[in-house]
Amino acid sequence: MRFAKGHGTENDFVILPDPDGALDLRPAAVAALCDRRAGIGADGVLRVVRTAALGETLTGPAASAADCEWFMDYRNADGSVAEMCGNGVRVFARYLADRGLVSGKELAVGTRAGARRVVLEDDGDVTVDMGRPELLGEGSAELADGRVEGTRVWVGNPHLACRVDRSPAEVDLSGRPRLDPAQFPDGANVEVFAAAAPGTLEMRVNERGSGETRSCGTGIVAVAAAATPPGEGATWRVRVPGGECIVFLDAEGARLRGPAALVAEGEVLMGLGG
Repeated sequence: MRFAKGHGTENDFVILPDPDGALDLRPAAVAALCDRRAGIGADGVLRVVRTAALGETLTGPAASAADCEWFMDYRNADGSVAEMCGNGVRVFARYLADRGLVSGKELAVGTRAGARRVVLEDDGDVTVDMGRPELLGEGSAELADGRVEGTRVWVGNPHLACRVDRSPAEVDLSGRPRLDPAQFPDGANVEVFAAAAPGTLEMRVNERGSGETRSCGTGIVAVAAAATPPGEGATWRVRVPGGECIVFLDAEGARLRGPAALVAEGEVLMGLGG
């Protein structure tokens, strides 16, 4: 089985081409691939499959993906299925373009959060239409060094975006955040953020199913939405340990712009039956 490796602001992924949906990708196989000592190592897996070969009935928010040629079947590092990944969509689009699977500068990618419009920018960045973030009220989490409070945000997947009164680098994100299951029945990504300069935020994240990562595209959008006064638009630069992205917020929703790179390709020798 061929694979590629890519990243967006150091949020890294194993990319598995499976256009005809022949691969039986079980959770144990995903976890083995993402293992940084015994596998290839990654924050998640992007399976590149034609939507018609996905083998799933797309309902609810995912229904709009039915008309997309290509579907991003995203799995967290522990093998669990995730609805959406903002950095992953950019890397996925870069892979499609570099392999000649799409033409032109604009395309639509199917995800479990619905169709996502993508623009391949001339400078190498990729911009993704992330839809309209939904602010769902207050929430809280227990971290290794104490309680944080923030805003529950839906960006195709669940987030708790917490503004902190210190540098995010000082927050202990080791271990899984403890969340109220009444607020987050399916878990959530937890972000801590602070203002670094006018129009600029700094952020760190612990991702559901992956732990702390160097970046999270949907998390970047979540903190930008949480930092923006209700009813207003804004443009934010969001710095993460792995780099920087830009979020454009307006009445139409959110767009995420940032780098996406392919760094390796090869052949998987380990069994993928899981």
